[in-house]
Amino acid sequence: MTIKELQKAIPQHFAAGPSAIGDASAMAAFLEFRAGLERGEIRAASPDPSLPLGWAVNAWVKQGILLGFRIGALKEIPGSVFSYVDKNTYPARQFTAADGVRLVPGGSSVRAGAYVARGVVCMPPMYINTGAWVDEGSMVDSHALVGSCAQIGKRVHLSAAAQIGGVLEPINASPVVIEDDVLVGGNAGVYEGTIVRKGAVLAAGTILTRGTPVFDLVNGTILRASEAQPLVIPENAVVVPGSRTVSKGKGQEWGLSLYAPVIVKYRDEKTDLSTTLEELLR
Repeated sequence: MTIKELQKAIPQHFAAGPSAIGDASAMAAFLEFRAGLERGEIRAASPDPSLPLGWAVNAWVKQGILLGFRIGALKEIPGSVFSYVDKNTYPARQFTAADGVRLVPGGSSVRAGAYVARGVVCMPPMYINTGAWVDEGSMVDSHALVGSCAQIGKRVHLSAAAQIGGVLEPINASPVVIEDDVLVGGNAGVYEGTIVRKGAVLAAGTILTRGTPVFDLVNGTILRASEAQPLVIPENAVVVPGSRTVSKGKGQEWGLSLYAPVIVKYRDEKTDLSTTLEELLR
């Protein structure tokens, strides 16, 4: 099937509900769809400069991913060290040297339906879920997670234990987007459709959600998500964990503070020197 044919077939099979289970044509369409995801020809969100956020959500792709869970059956899958049980529609991906992906041994896994470009480095143990897109030259470090449908740009470093949330439902919800040349520090978390623009730096421990206000000290503004759009971190922003004092009620009485991410500056030469990815490691 062509992509246009899949765009028509996948929503039809998804709309069929449980009756799609056991339907050979639904399985055939899904397997072609999954192969398209792995080749990078199909993605859950696509760059679109004509839109305010610069990204278009492809709802039919999320339908295809969910269809795979619906029509899949539990299967015992043997491994070289551990066996596991999962839907037969989403086994672990297998790579060869020709794929140009460096998957270091020690417990890492990439699920079928994820796109991993040439030059990506996967340090154990890490996990990339189905529907995710990880572009060229990026590193997914130890204990890092790339959730389903998350979009990771070129030369991104997801440091140890970084968590990039996945968004499958609702269908039209925007996935997390990490654009090119972003550094996500250790134990940082990006969730609920947040967009991190090119060149931004999230310091270790930074947490970003739809409900998180971000305080931009440089421009004197507060960045928030709205009903119409997610939280957006500006290009080249350097974000660190901070706190703000509770100014009334029991919070004030008890001397409490709330977590508050803070943009302390925008990237400069000193920042670039400390965040450059070492090409020799690739």
